[in-house]
Amino acid sequence: MPVFKDYAAYYNLLYKDKEYDKEANYIINFIQCFHETAETILNLGCGTGKHDYIFAEKGYDVTGVDMSAGMIDIAKESAKERNLKGSVDFVEGDIREIKLNREYDVVLALFHVMSYQTSNEDLLSAFETAYTHLKPGGILIFDCWYGPGVLSDPPVVRVKHLENENLEVKRIAQPQSHPNENVIDVNYTMIIKEKKTGQYSEITEKHRMRYLFKPELDLYFEKANFNLLHFSEWLKEEEPGLNSWNACFVLKK
Repeated sequence: MPVFKDYAAYYNLLYKDKEYDKEANYIINFIQCFHETAETILNLGCGTGKHDYIFAEKGYDVTGVDMSAGMIDIAKESAKERNLKGSVDFVEGDIREIKLNREYDVVLALFHVMSYQTSNEDLLSAFETAYTHLKPGGILIFDCWYGPGVLSDPPVVRVKHLENENLEVKRIAQPQSHPNENVIDVNYTMIIKEKKTGQYSEITEKHRMRYLFKPELDLYFEKANFNLLHFSEWLKEEEPGLNSWNACFVLKK
């Protein structure tokens, strides 16, 4: 089953507490620091467009790409409700191979999008896509599951309960580790209750996630012709350590 095939319809509910404004401002600080004249952004793996609307509200012209048709449909529908300074557009596509025939000042891959690239070939292809779509001197900003933190604090079964006026959702995340591949399968089971009818449905999806280490990423950066400008724990200023599950990188073409 493709990732986010059925999951997409419940994505915004599941992540309703995600700090999109804080994350977008964190990214904008990097843009202003490392490419203050930037005007255009390509967001690889944009999901339902929550970050993109914030960037567009700040005046950036944004293109969001996601391989989930459901995510793109939700993002496009939300666009009708916004009054934006910049423009925003959404395109269905695979970040490993999409070619938009356009260059941008900034390319983003947020919320562990790079960790969804679980093979060496897929990861390199994603970096090459970013490079191809950047103007000379443009920057790539991405985050990922950080290996030392994942190994120091391995994932466990987690249960999340959420609801809105129409639905009650129980999500169970069961991890399965593949240490020789640096991959963890996150097996999601979602039990959904429709409040109006009392009917239940169930969705299962497997999300394969690769945890990454800085020395191996340095090789990918070199292979894809990027220079590393910044390396820190996600949403923080200090370098990641054994307690860091999420690392952030800023690269320059």
